[in-house]
Amino acid sequence: MDDPLTILVAAALTFIGTHFALSHPFRAPLVKRLGAGGFMGLYSLVALASFAWMALAFRAVPPGAMPWWNGSGDVAWALASAVMLVASVLLVGSLRGNPALPDPRAAELARHTPRGIFVVTRHPMMWSFALWGASHLLVSPTPRVAVLTFAIAFLALIGSRLQDTKKMQQMGESWSIWERHTSFQPQLCGLPKAGLVPWLGGTALWLGATWLHGLLIGMPAGLWRWI
Repeated sequence: MDDPLTILVAAALTFIGTHFALSHPFRAPLVKRLGAGGFMGLYSLVALASFAWMALAFRAVPPGAMPWWNGSGDVAWALASAVMLVASVLLVGSLRGNPALPDPRAAELARHTPRGIFVVTRHPMMWSFALWGASHLLVSPTPRVAVLTFAIAFLALIGSRLQDTKKMQQMGESWSIWERHTSFQPQLCGLPKAGLVPWLGGTALWLGATWLHGLLIGMPAGLWRWI
């Protein structure tokens, strides 16, 4: 297996497969054997190792492949930048009051009336990752970018669907209430109701990340592309 793109595909499949295996069929027996802390340590180690392999494999693929469409124009970059702003708002909003995250108050949080970013979707963090992938593929439609972004988006969206099932088993009626009052698919009309903190924090994250994008990668992004 000497082809760099084939190695990247193998790394992406490993990244996806180990996440699903440890999150679902192997989770309960490993928690029983290792304890919750030991399992989280193993999970984190495997996640970091598989992601590092995928990142290194991505860098090893020559970037000169012919793009599938022209993603270098201002229209594509403007759309990708807008998508990344939404992704940043979703990510910041997901960090507070999220029943999907490990939290001893998760069942109580799930019984509350959804507010803030959860008016948009009950999986804002996962959708932020998927939108990250979509925005990057939009402006860089090459095979290596497609493999990387598909792996992250697939894991985020299919993983969140499976998380619904797992949370229902763990939390029962509390999660059922949360599902009835929230949406899996983002309801973009709810973005104005996301709240001041997600919008301010998300905008700051977006400005900082797009500035670093130009500094570290040499490709200006966001507003910095036109400043």
